[in-house]
Amino acid sequence: MKRIFILFFTILCSLFTIHCAAQEKHLIDSLETMLKNFDAAKKELGIKAPRMMDTVKANILYQLGLGNIDGNPDKAYDYANQCWTISESINYKEGVANAYLLFGWIHRRKGNFNDALDYSSKSLTIYVELKNKKGIANCTRSLGGIYGDQGNFPMAIEEFHKALKMFEELGDKAGIAATYNNIGSNLYAEGNYEEALKNDKEALKISEELNNKRGIAYTQNSIGEVYTKLGNYPEAIINYSLSLKISEEIGDKYSTAFNYNGIGEANAGRGNQDEALVSYLAALKIFDEIGDKKDIAVSYNRIAESYIKQNKLKEALDNEAKGLDIAKEIGAKNQLIAAYKNLALVYSKMKDFKDAFAYEALYTELKDSVFNNANENKIAQLQMKADYDKKEVLAKDAQDKKDALHSLTNYILIVGLFLLFSVALFIYGRYRLINKQKEIIQIEKDRSENLLLNILPSKVAKELKDEGKAEARHYDMVTVMFTDFKDFTMIAEQLTPAQLVEEIHTCFSAFDNIIHKHKIEKIKTIGDAYMCAGGLPETNSTHAEDVVKAAIDIRDFMANHNKEKLAKGQLLFEIRIGINTGPVVAGIVGVKKFAYDIWGDTVNLASRMESSGKEGEVNISGSTYELVKDKFTCSHRGKIETKNKGEVDMYFVSN
Repeated sequence: MKRIFILFFTILCSLFTIHCAAQEKHLIDSLETMLKNFDAAKKELGIKAPRMMDTVKANILYQLGLGNIDGNPDKAYDYANQCWTISESINYKEGVANAYLLFGWIHRRKGNFNDALDYSSKSLTIYVELKNKKGIANCTRSLGGIYGDQGNFPMAIEEFHKALKMFEELGDKAGIAATYNNIGSNLYAEGNYEEALKNDKEALKISEELNNKRGIAYTQNSIGEVYTKLGNYPEAIINYSLSLKISEEIGDKYSTAFNYNGIGEANAGRGNQDEALVSYLAALKIFDEIGDKKDIAVSYNRIAESYIKQNKLKEALDNEAKGLDIAKEIGAKNQLIAAYKNLALVYSKMKDFKDAFAYEALYTELKDSVFNNANENKIAQLQMKADYDKKEVLAKDAQDKKDALHSLTNYILIVGLFLLFSVALFIYGRYRLINKQKEIIQIEKDRSENLLLNILPSKVAKELKDEGKAEARHYDMVTVMFTDFKDFTMIAEQLTPAQLVEEIHTCFSAFDNIIHKHKIEKIKTIGDAYMCAGGLPETNSTHAEDVVKAAIDIRDFMANHNKEKLAKGQLLFEIRIGINTGPVVAGIVGVKKFAYDIWGDTVNLASRMESSGKEGEVNISGSTYELVKDKFTCSHRGKIETKNKGEVDMYFVSN
């Protein structure tokens, strides 16, 4: 027994010296050995084992999860799941938050950005409740990374600056260095290479002070990227090579693959396409091993670019088609932009100008949506301008009246009726001017309010205007609906951009009218997907019935619409509809570009209902069925296997 407690004390003390250095292989091996010894000690103690042992085990599992994220994300996920299970069983909230943070990082590596955002938000909520400053800082940094991967660089940089301030207050040099590196990467993505280099050098300086090999490797890779864009290829290859050496030493597959891609970029810049291809293919192999979909898409982009430069158009087309499919699957906008650009160039060189024009249009449209930030503050600016102008006019009006009264008092005896008449004309002119200015202010204010109401629910918009912010809210029971079109990508390739946009506009406009009739809140559209929810922001008891009625109307609209298209010999858009009911969190995403959104497992399962459904049918979950079974005729489909959710009861609604 004494031996067991000595072992337990040794493990406990060791945890205080681990920190984020667990990524290095020898420390991971030590932790795994420690975990085995720890389990043996707990087994020997049996029911006499103190609760603290479970807490310590959860922390070991968290560190092991961190250590495997870049080299073996599947193994990291297993450790995170074990950490969550044990923490949940003993109500160890910090352990639960740590597990959620790991889930978020792992999903981000795999390109599952919605899941990554969901888990990071859950983790942040718990850290805030516990007042765990380091946890809050890590979550904020994680959110910044997700926004950056989705192409929202301004929001990403804003989150990173928040995290940087927190790490500085904590004196956490490793966190400071990592965040400087993150800021540099997003400035690089925006094309601000000089500022990116400044931040990367700050990160490198701190990592070298700490002898943090992993931090040094990542930062030298980032510096190599900047030098590549600046055309300084020899300096770029020096930094990539140093980073590659360290990455291989510590067994970091993710960083190793990144450096192969970087060396490929530098060689491509020097015109050495053969060496570039060797490096790109080496990177692709590693990214494929660790399941990093976003960077698999990046590698295909670069391989295609290299083949284009060699005028090997078939090879370029084959590789870019693979990259495009993955980028569409995970919603990676930067990789979609690169893919559309490359495909437009390939088809142009192949003299296929129809496809070249179509991809050029897609490239231009998506690039503008990502990089044009001019309208981000439009709502706030319109509101502020209207309020400011109103104050200015009223103040000027008061001063003018005061001046007019003073003039009248001083000169009335001299100028008599003439001055009185002049003052009357002046006041009348001012009156007309003020009324005109008030009309202009009101028009601008109405525009801003209408724009706000077109983006946000009226209740949320009012709170935002009155309070300057809108708090996120938990709803115990709402019903979420997703719709999607079958084989949309294949159909889209057979239409011109104008025809595609017109068709989507026709369908979504009809959907808008239908959900408005049933008092359902539209959340957003993502490509050809349409998302809405009943029971929020105003709660009600009929949300499930309302959403199912709307789904039936949408199904019937599409059936009639397709009959008309069939008569004209046009391509048909067959719709899938999925519905689920449960709790969600709803609120405004961001502080600059307002967007009302909802999160939670209820949303994820609603999406699975749609993807597991059948065209022309309304597919609902068991939770929704229990609320509407007395209102509609439903047929049980049995338990259907869904991605990440296991077997789920599903029903088709026939009327």
